[in-house]
Amino acid sequence: MVEGSAVAEGDPTPLGFTRTPTGGPGELAFRDGRPVFDGEPADLPVTAAAVVGLRPLDGLRVRWPEGRAGVRETISGLAAAGVPVYADEVPAWYKEAEPELAALLSAWAPGPRDPSVRSVSDLRREEHSLRLRRHALRAPVGRTAPKVSVVMSSKRPELLGTALAQIARQRHVEVEVLLGLHGVPASHPGVRGALESFPLPVTVVEADVATPFGEVLNRAAARAGGDEIAKWDDDDWYSPEHLSDLLMARAYSQADIVGTTAEFFYLEPLEVTVRRTDYTSEVWSDHVAGGTIFLARARFQEIGGFEGVARGVDAQFLKTAHAAGARIYRTQGLGYVLRRSLAAGHTWQLPLAHFLRVSANQWRGFRPSHILEAS
Repeated sequence: MVEGSAVAEGDPTPLGFTRTPTGGPGELAFRDGRPVFDGEPADLPVTAAAVVGLRPLDGLRVRWPEGRAGVRETISGLAAAGVPVYADEVPAWYKEAEPELAALLSAWAPGPRDPSVRSVSDLRREEHSLRLRRHALRAPVGRTAPKVSVVMSSKRPELLGTALAQIARQRHVEVEVLLGLHGVPASHPGVRGALESFPLPVTVVEADVATPFGEVLNRAAARAGGDEIAKWDDDDWYSPEHLSDLLMARAYSQADIVGTTAEFFYLEPLEVTVRRTDYTSEVWSDHVAGGTIFLARARFQEIGGFEGVARGVDAQFLKTAHAAGARIYRTQGLGYVLRRSLAAGHTWQLPLAHFLRVSANQWRGFRPSHILEAS
């Protein structure tokens, strides 16, 4: 399957991935070239229906058969679904046939879990699942990279360099930036320095501080030339495969709009990272993290763009889109961290105590998922 291609009915996808398994590890065996999932024989190709019963398991350990029939097809199907497949050892023939996937299979195994707390083992498990999905679902090398128009508004020159640097490191996509400067002139030294070091195409739209935030975004988006629109927040952190992960999720879900769950937060005044897991991922929803909204430019125009309001721009856009019949899919949020300073500094105003109260995990300092690839 390739990014942007249609998903055949019944193909396995990550839809329904379970973050916290209720069962232990299972076994993937083979009998006469057919897979056996934790004792239950299955047919090939692997289907979405066959994967449902595997979701509660911690993972599937491969028991390699003497022959090779059905092995590659089965493991690739499970990887596409994000089932945490793993192996203690990998035979030489499989390493030669599937070198990247072979390395992934032996790079993770279920760890100990404390049932009284939200286990970090669950996080490592989900990271492994995402790496498997990427391998199985990403467009093949050599395919023309999709062009994504990243729309960002900023009134904080001190954050612009970091934001643009994260956009510049995006993989597997062609990127242009539509930058709305909100009450900050392009001649500002901080803006000028950030733009001069940015290696990709960028179009700057200036607006005075009295212009509503949503209107600034719309003016920037009106200059987009890509097939896709991606909203980007200047104060957050994104993985190098953030955009390609969203493209992948849009392909396997066939949704109109995709975005991530709001999961990791860095509470800057407290120097604490928290993770909340009350928002499920890999589900149909009417809500995604506002800084990760992603959709086709044509669909964005049909919806009418962002409303010219000062606050609640993302929520209002999603509400309007949902009312217009847009299908919204929320994928994993492992490669995204929201920065939270004092509430007065954000259009989404919640006190820091709220994030501490709803968090499943807390760490001192900046502690994102490994998927973020923070240096």
